[in-house]
Amino acid sequence: MLIATALVLMMTVPALALFYGGMSRSKSVLNMMMMSYVAAAIVGILYVAVGWSIGFGGDGIFFANPFELFWLDGVTTDAYIGVMFQMTFAIITVALISGAVADRMKFSAWVVFTPIWALLCYFPMAHMVFSCTDDSLICGKIGAQDYAGGTAVHINAGIAALVLVLLLGKRIGFGKEPMRPHNLTLTMLGAGLLWFGWYGFNVGSIVFGGESPEADMDQFFAETGRTFGNTTLAAMAAILGWLLVERFLHGKATSLGAASGIVAGLVAITPAAGAVNLSGAVAIGAIAGAVCAWAVGLKFKLGYDDSLDVVGVHLVGGIIGTVLIGVFSTSDGAGGVDGLLYGGGIDSLVDQILGVLVAIVYVTVITTIIGLAIKYTLGLRITDEAEVEGIDFDQHGETAYDLHTSLSSSGTGVIAAATKSEGTHV
Repeated sequence: MLIATALVLMMTVPALALFYGGMSRSKSVLNMMMMSYVAAAIVGILYVAVGWSIGFGGDGIFFANPFELFWLDGVTTDAYIGVMFQMTFAIITVALISGAVADRMKFSAWVVFTPIWALLCYFPMAHMVFSCTDDSLICGKIGAQDYAGGTAVHINAGIAALVLVLLLGKRIGFGKEPMRPHNLTLTMLGAGLLWFGWYGFNVGSIVFGGESPEADMDQFFAETGRTFGNTTLAAMAAILGWLLVERFLHGKATSLGAASGIVAGLVAITPAAGAVNLSGAVAIGAIAGAVCAWAVGLKFKLGYDDSLDVVGVHLVGGIIGTVLIGVFSTSDGAGGVDGLLYGGGIDSLVDQILGVLVAIVYVTVITTIIGLAIKYTLGLRITDEAEVEGIDFDQHGETAYDLHTSLSSSGTGVIAAATKSEGTHV
């Protein structure tokens, strides 16, 4: 669990920061990475203060008393690693949202949004999904299986991202000028680190039955093998599914598509990692890769500016993985329920759909209230002038690449003129 916890923390810093940073424009990369780092700092401390108490401190339907285990009061140190593990989930869920608002959200607004959203959205959703009140291995109170966070993490973050981009509005030039990733090498590196860290995310989410030490050990070997294998194969299948659709739609199979496919497959298998067999994992990964590759283009058709495709990957992928448990789950999996393809009937599929709807409705309402409150007080968006100049310099007084230092003391007329004209924000 120590290793799993460290791996999940690595998924935010630096993996997600690199993944999103590379996808951003060069004038926005530092701000994008800073949003992940500051989310880790704020949410981590808040989680220890009240997050664990809300998520796991009682038996309420939606949340527990935030002061029951305030600052881990009454929690013995041997339980701290469990607290830290769940803390890393809270951190990355908030950080995921940041990709949708790249280039234009005030850093101060993000700093205010982060703790309020974690307090009112993530902590209660974690309680609804992960909190166990009996000996059943199907934890949670929303009625759906969710092994490691399809609803609590990915649908949660994806809906919040969609709400924020609608409140913020489109970037200047969206749909009219290219807004390409400035460094796909960073993005590919980030995607690889996310894949590596995801083994902590999924495999570390095992919940032991506790019947006996021997039974727990048998469960450990059986279940971790399943979740490790499913996580691996789903990511592989999603790469191929994404690239196939990308090749069909756009005529090219891109490195950005491969990186995005990895994440789409991992998102989709997250809720299903313990419920399906290897062939089910391949099917879920391939479907998620293909559908998400198509879904990321919806922002241009529907007119919402999801900068780095959080909606297209995390919301869509999370829904796919959560719903398809009702189709591909097997009775020898962690939930002990047969899905539609294995003779289990439609009940499991209905439960999964209802769980998705609960998450969507709850998070949409709460995020809208939070976003509107910040928009009409502090303000959500930087000025047009600052956006054109670059959010890095406007919000942080820095630029990622100091091109001036690369010039010789004498320089050349062409380079000097170009640098003076463009500044450091290429």
